[in-house]
Order: sequence, then C-alpha cells, then structure tokens
Amino acid sequence: MKTAPKLAAAAVLGLSAATMGASAASAAIVCNADHQCWHVHHHYSYRPEYGVVVHRDNWRWGPREHYTWREHAGRGYWRNGVWVRF
Repeated sequence: MKTAPKLAAAAVLGLSAATMGASAASAAIVCNADHQCWHVHHHYSYRPEYGVVVHRDNWRWGPREHYTWREHAGRGYWRNGVWVRF
C-alpha cells in the first residue's frame, strides 16, 4: 500500500516539471518588411533597425495579405533574401 502514494507523488512531480518546461518555451512567428516569416523557438531581442515584427505563435496573416515561410535554424533574421546572423 505504501507504494501507491509514492507512485502518485512521483507522477504529480513529473507532470509539474513537464508543465513548467513547456511554459518556459517561447515560440513566436517573426516577419520582415519583405513579407517573409519564420518560426523562432526562443525569445530574441530584435533591434528596430532589423525591421522585423514578432507575432504570437498562433498568428495568421489576413485573407488579402501574402507572406512566405522561410525557416532557418539559429539566431538571426531574413533581410533581402539573405539570413543575417546576430
């Protein structure tokens, strides 16, 4: 009988840790003036001169807007079709 409470406590602890880890992740969509967008999985500080807009991960463009997806790994942003690292 003593095993059941230990298993329950371990399950609660594991679930709590998983929840905290999931909320710590910060996904977003970033778009530039050329209407190119990409996903980021970490919060980066984009300077105003980069000319990008950060949206929530559930952001969608409107029916009369047209954007393209340009994914890239790492820190940076798209400018004139070139990935610029920072």
